[in-house]
Amino acid sequence: MSPRTPEPFATPRLHALPLRVEYAAEMAAVLADPALHAFTGGAPETPEGLRARYMRQTAGSPDPAELWWNWVLRSGDALVGYVQATVRGDRAEIAWVVGVPWQGRGYAGEAARGLVAHLRESGVRTVIAHIHPEHTASAAVAAGAGLTRTGEWEDGEERWGLGL
Repeated sequence: MSPRTPEPFATPRLHALPLRVEYAAEMAAVLADPALHAFTGGAPETPEGLRARYMRQTAGSPDPAELWWNWVLRSGDALVGYVQATVRGDRAEIAWVVGVPWQGRGYAGEAARGLVAHLRESGVRTVIAHIHPEHTASAAVAAGAGLTRTGEWEDGEERWGLGL
């Protein structure tokens, strides 16, 4: 059985640290650029709003068969983004976000590859991501992490998968 809380993992330049409510203020600054919402909608959250979300996320899924694994990404002394996985048995749906000031440096690809490797080592066999059709950077990240297009769509996003 997988642990209820995620284990930390690392890549050459990033440390993926299990989410804590205390990260909300710093992460609100990391995620403050409205450009991050161009493909997903919404707006940046306040530190208080992010704190409330982190409280819900760290409490875990109300469904005992589902795990909510969330990590912040640290590079050096700075948080730069996050990765997350919703795990059900040997299947996980993943997402990644890197703050605008750190984009274009390969962090998202490195984080996604590290997340997929970590999940596979934890017993996950199937990995899914949903990518907006115009978000070419996320498509490149998904492909670099070993996911391929499935041709299936959900809420206007294409499903990418590994181990289907």
